[in-house]
Amino acid sequence: MIARRARRAAAGILCLAACARPSSTAPAPAPAANHLPPVPVVRGPLALTVVYPPVDAVVDARDSSFLFGSAGAGDADLTINGFPVRVWPNGAWLAWLPLPPDSLMQFRLVARTPRDSAELVYTARRATRFTPPDGPVWIDSISLRPQGRVWLARGEYLSLAARAAEGAQVRLRLADGTVVPLMSDPRPDEIPAGIRAFDRDTMNLRGEPRPDHYAGMLRGVRIGDAGPMLAPAAAAQAGDAPVLEAIRGSDTARVRWPLQVGLLDTLPIVAELGDPAGPADAVVVGRAGPSTSYHWFFPVGTRALVVGRRGDEVKLRLGEGVDAWVAANEVRPLPPGTPRPRGVAGSISISPAAGGERASIRIPLGERVPFRVDEGDRRLTLTLYGAAGDASWIRYGAGASPVRRVTWTQEPGARTVLTVELDGDVWGYRTRWSGTDLLLEVRCPPIMAGGRPLDGRLIVVDPGHPPGGATGPTGLREPDANLAVALRLRGLLEGAGARVVLTRASDMPVELGARVKLADSLDADLLVSIHNNALPDGLNPFTNNGTSVYYNQPRSLPLARAIQRALVERLGVRDLGVGRGDLALTRATWQPSVLCEGLYMILPDQEAALRDPAGQQLYARGVFEGIVAYLKSVTRATVPGGSASGR
Repeated sequence: MIARRARRAAAGILCLAACARPSSTAPAPAPAANHLPPVPVVRGPLALTVVYPPVDAVVDARDSSFLFGSAGAGDADLTINGFPVRVWPNGAWLAWLPLPPDSLMQFRLVARTPRDSAELVYTARRATRFTPPDGPVWIDSISLRPQGRVWLARGEYLSLAARAAEGAQVRLRLADGTVVPLMSDPRPDEIPAGIRAFDRDTMNLRGEPRPDHYAGMLRGVRIGDAGPMLAPAAAAQAGDAPVLEAIRGSDTARVRWPLQVGLLDTLPIVAELGDPAGPADAVVVGRAGPSTSYHWFFPVGTRALVVGRRGDEVKLRLGEGVDAWVAANEVRPLPPGTPRPRGVAGSISISPAAGGERASIRIPLGERVPFRVDEGDRRLTLTLYGAAGDASWIRYGAGASPVRRVTWTQEPGARTVLTVELDGDVWGYRTRWSGTDLLLEVRCPPIMAGGRPLDGRLIVVDPGHPPGGATGPTGLREPDANLAVALRLRGLLEGAGARVVLTRASDMPVELGARVKLADSLDADLLVSIHNNALPDGLNPFTNNGTSVYYNQPRSLPLARAIQRALVERLGVRDLGVGRGDLALTRATWQPSVLCEGLYMILPDQEAALRDPAGQQLYARGVFEGIVAYLKSVTRATVPGGSASGR
């Protein structure tokens, strides 16, 4: 199941808020025809079970959502709260239903066969949502943003947002008597991330402007005692908390705003990223904004200027107009007075290796300044923040090399930009510090020998999960299904001449970072992760299912497309297309890497296919054929004399 899971219930379903329209009373539509093996027939005694939502889950959906489980008999007639629900031949069922309005929802399942009848009353909780009271004035205390500890520069603005009664006068009163007004800011409620990412019904991506939103700004004001920015949290004092007031006529509502604001001193704070005692090849990820997707990958030891903090994330100033956010526990402050890192990109040396497929580029800088690498067509662009260019010499080394040319320019804002042009497509790159020299390793597509693209290729196959993972209506666990497909894929790849390493061969949990690190440490040519999907609460599973393959780095998109085409052809399910996803298993930079979501665990016929060796083989065959097609399109063939031809 796709990564980036904010919350997951025990059944493995991603729990995000929903905007689905109410369900009709018509039976759920039958799935489209596919190439999957038939669902086996079960004629056992009735045994009603609900797999999702589990008893400890909180369903986070607005008006409709799905439930699934088993009736124990494939010839059962089933209703839930009076709505007819389809039962598959093996007894599995999947329902899309309107949710009862109560926070503790009750579902009455009634099943009948020619032999038997059964009834089950099942309760589940739903997420509580703020409902404006009947009174003339109110404030939604959960809506207050930001909350917690915030540090910012004296001249920097802090945006405030809140929900309160329409037409009210809203203001924030500070402990010293200062009053900050919040103005009406009509706008739609935020669409939940899961709905925006996966719902195929664009009507659910719209929202009506709400007049109960308010916004304001602060600048240069301390609130309470936030304490030192890079120190443990100080104990908040209730008397220090500002008070938000909403006034309408003679009525006033008040709530305390749990916010502490600290202002930065004029002396700059410089920090080093990562744990110097940890692995030398570790990286610290940076984001363009708090809690957004990964955008930078800083090797341990990189230094940067600290200019703010919100909660558990620290803001770094990389260059003029360029900021990055990193986890606070990855930031180690240097002694006061440490100057802001400023580097000089000196003469560059290139060392070719591995028969012309790889090269190491050494860039002396004098300081471990922050940087970013971007991929393009047959090129890498390295942006060095806080660096001046002085590459008087560029030495390319002896022998065949994937590096065709290196150029550099000096950009505004103390940025030096190096462009590395390659003789072939980008296959992978990685960076690390050697003292204050930055080492950039690059690799081009491997050479294909004898027209057999898999010969000698090392492919890491990752059976996704545990920990975590989805569960199907009859109890099939996603980790078990993923491993079964991965083992069959290994057999196909090895039969075609590849070397294959699995990230796990048992049910023992393996952390995500360890899986990626394994592929990197083995110098793998490809990393392919096997998963099967589920849905956020509130998404209709009958219209939002199919096959998809995810990538992250640009070089991996052709691999994702090749596997997607082959999977759709083999499985015959709906083509959801490829997608770029901020997933741990696809962020690897040293080789093309993709994550396959072949089938949906929560659909009874697809869960049954994953139990069936024939269905597992169809999935594995699709991935295998996609890999072969991709390698044929990108690898270089040997020609007489031992050199390599183009694609």
